[in-house]
Formats: sequence, structure tokens, C-alpha cells
Amino acid sequence: MIIPIRCITCGKPVAHLWEEFKEKVAKGMEPGEVMDELGLDRACCRSLFLTHVDSIDLINKFKKY
Repeated sequence: MIIPIRCITCGKPVAHLWEEFKEKVAKGMEPGEVMDELGLDRACCRSLFLTHVDSIDLINKFKKY
């Protein structure tokens, strides 16, 4: 769905980092290196970024109005 505004476990704000993370990974950087650059040190925040599936575009196809 949509990346949460804060980490579900620790409460650190993470949503503002998602677009930059996606861009750098798409350019070929390793996800671990990108997370280190962005300051995501905690395992809970890192797992949030690694396991997130961005499905908002798929869901938007099925609007009913």
C-alpha cells in the first residue's frame, strides 16, 4: 500500500525518505548502502523499507467513481 508515515515499531518518521530510497535503488545502488546514507540504522526501520510493496498504482486502477 502506502509507506507508513512513522515506523510501526519505533515511531521514527520514515515516509519522507521513501521516494529517495526508491530512486537510488532503481539507479542500481544496494539497498543497504542507501539505508545507511538515509540514516536508517534500526532493524525495524530497515525491514519496513525492504519488505514494503508499493501497490498504490495497482489499487488506483479500480476506482469506482
